[in-house]
Amino acid sequence: MEIIVATGNQGKLREFREILIDWEVSSMAEKGIHADAEEAGTTFAENALIKAQTLAAALRERNMEAIAISDDSGLEIDAFGGAPGVYSARYLGHDTPYDVKNRIILNRLADTPDEKRTARYVAAIAAVMPDGTVLHSHGTVEGIIGWKSEGSGGFGYDPIFFVPEFGKSMALLSPDEKNSISHRGRALREMLPKIRSWLEMNGRTADT
Repeated sequence: MEIIVATGNQGKLREFREILIDWEVSSMAEKGIHADAEEAGTTFAENALIKAQTLAAALRERNMEAIAISDDSGLEIDAFGGAPGVYSARYLGHDTPYDVKNRIILNRLADTPDEKRTARYVAAIAAVMPDGTVLHSHGTVEGIIGWKSEGSGGFGYDPIFFVPEFGKSMALLSPDEKNSISHRGRALREMLPKIRSWLEMNGRTADT
């Protein structure tokens, strides 16, 4: 049972593949699917569902049997009242490079002490199974906004998201370290038994 991910973000796709190792995981582009979803939800869960259902509808139109899965994720900064939140990808302009976004955030927090720099990454995942069943999962990781941008690994806000557990930014973590504690990793691990339960109930396996 193939899993198709509703994303064009190669960093996200890589993380899905690193955790969903028992499945063939493809992006929409790799399957020649173009299904634009309007992320009009007010929560991560709503946006994840919108994207997964849009992809599932495109799969049905093509008579393709696969699991349509999507995540919506972002950064919540307490000093900003939870912003950028669901607007993380569009924060300060959709086409604004993340190194610019990160620099602006650091500048805005220049006089903010550690105890008020708390933040978290949040991920909500929705999976639409071939029979229309919808599965949900959620994951978070707590941290603080660091004092400078560090590391070239990861993507997005990772260079400024400091993980106290490891004593370094998310962008300095190895793939295994990041997957062990990341919001998306936690949400995917919560999703795995739900997918397997559906497959078992329907007499299916990851291969069929």
